[in-house]
Amino acid sequence: MADESEQAVQAAIDGEMRLLDPEVRASPARVLELLDPEFTEIGASGRRWDVASILTVTSGASVSPESPVRVSEMSGVALAPDVVHLTYFAVHQARRTWRSSVWRLTETGWRMYFHQGTLTS
Repeated sequence: MADESEQAVQAAIDGEMRLLDPEVRASPARVLELLDPEFTEIGASGRRWDVASILTVTSGASVSPESPVRVSEMSGVALAPDVVHLTYFAVHQARRTWRSSVWRLTETGWRMYFHQGTLTS
């Protein structure tokens, strides 16, 4: 069971890191492969996002290869065989954010269901 949990957590981490990749973010099709159709996010600004609104932001190239998101303290736990919760710190353009996401296994693979970012010092 632990091995399955570890594999699930690693799959969610891999998906999270792909979503932070500037090349993936620049491709709406690639982003859609990683977001659950019911995806929602509460951003660091307090704004609520859905799939359509997040695609507008990610395709706007807010993360460029010249200013990548730096990730630290990534950890995850399998809440159920098909649900993983991740937490980590992300730094982008001097903004440090404590991030949390929930990934769920679908027929097409692991997809981000929920994400929240909270600014921190």
